[in-house]
Amino acid sequence: MRSRTSVTREPVHHPLFARFYARCGPVMDARAGFGAHREDALAGLTGRVIEIGAGSGLNFRHYPRAVSEVVAIEPERHLRRLAADAARRADVPVDVVPGVAEALPVKSEGFDAAVASLVLCSVRDQKRALAELHRVLRPGGELRLLEHCRGESRGQVALQWAADHTLWPLLFGGCRTGRDTLSAVEAAGFELLELRRFRVPERAKGLTLPLPSSSHILAIARRPA
Repeated sequence: MRSRTSVTREPVHHPLFARFYARCGPVMDARAGFGAHREDALAGLTGRVIEIGAGSGLNFRHYPRAVSEVVAIEPERHLRRLAADAARRADVPVDVVPGVAEALPVKSEGFDAAVASLVLCSVRDQKRALAELHRVLRPGGELRLLEHCRGESRGQVALQWAADHTLWPLLFGGCRTGRDTLSAVEAAGFELLELRRFRVPERAKGLTLPLPSSSHILAIARRPA
């Protein structure tokens, strides 16, 4: 009788997008100012931090030395390997772990802060992912957000709807550009403390055409004590 070999399927499998992102991410950090935005998003963090959707580890070099440990969750195999390499070069201890945001493989209330960086647009179940972040944060713990989200103008929202219902999610790893992430964060029980909006690319004298993913936020929210 022929034996069967079981194949373990990755929970997230976007091999082409993963390689595109691995190449494009550092360019965006350098040329579009994302490195500075990452620095702002992580400034002042201390203690134990969990980061979801760590990608290739672009955040790791921006963590303050006051952070005692980062548990970095990344479901995509190729990006996880790159993140492990980046973790070895980080100034703080980083443990790269397989897993998905909707079912974090960690105990409740075990972290002082959580980081979501360009990931809440692409998780399969945003509501469940935010509930998990709320679960693993200690009361009073902070959620740091660097995300693109629903635009503020009717034209931008219409552009996002068109993109999200055609090829954009297929080309960009399941990304939905029009998600109302801020409302979802507050609905998950977080208190919004700080918010800054910006665009990528920035408008130059009104001539730069917007992309579906142009609208971004930097935000700090907190699980109530």
